[in-house]
Amino acid sequence: MRHALIFAAGLGERMRPLTDSTPKPLLSVGGKPLIVWHLEKLAALGVHYVVVNTSHLADRFPEALGDGARWGLRIRYAYEGTTPLETGGGMLNALPLLGPEPFLAINGDIWTDLDFARLPTEPRGLAHLVMVDNPPHHPAGDFHLDADGHLHAQGEPRLTFAGVGVYRREVLDGWQEHASTMRPGQQPRFPLAPLLRTAMAAAAVDGMHHRGRWTDVGTPERLAELDRTLPPGSR
Repeated sequence: MRHALIFAAGLGERMRPLTDSTPKPLLSVGGKPLIVWHLEKLAALGVHYVVVNTSHLADRFPEALGDGARWGLRIRYAYEGTTPLETGGGMLNALPLLGPEPFLAINGDIWTDLDFARLPTEPRGLAHLVMVDNPPHHPAGDFHLDADGHLHAQGEPRLTFAGVGVYRREVLDGWQEHASTMRPGQQPRFPLAPLLRTAMAAAAVDGMHHRGRWTDVGTPERLAELDRTLPPGSR
């Protein structure tokens, strides 16, 4: 994979007051911003281009990350406007910068010890998603992973989507059915999940179960707990 997308446009409302002046992916854990953990892993994987989609406090990202040269990356920024476009709209907005090949997409507000080298360079179908055990704040999970590695919208047991996946551009085909009503000049805003469920119904989404560490940094308490429990030597 030569290209990656980091979702970093969220408002971080549940993280206030921390996110009043700092976007959530730029909050520090283990001595460096959350997003830098991802950038270091992407550089080690051999990714060349990283697109960071932005909205809330967008100017803070180039100030903190620059052009990516310090990690041997080239970072491009895809501004979504003052209202985030959700995951589907954000991916569509970034697509012109991602090239024709499959790309890795990561939520900017997670932390994981997943080795990105375990991911396929391209999915068997339209997408390959990383799944994790259901955390206490999301006990119902998202999707069922069967013995053949295919993901299903229905079925038990269920796992939680980790916010890490490898996608083909075609996963966004048919996005118009899910986009919010738009005025002329507005960018499409829509979630990715309905498109994934449609692809799952066609057996076009597979996945893997990551049993290592993973945290959805959704509250200040989870951020503080993660910072306290990072393994020695990770700082």
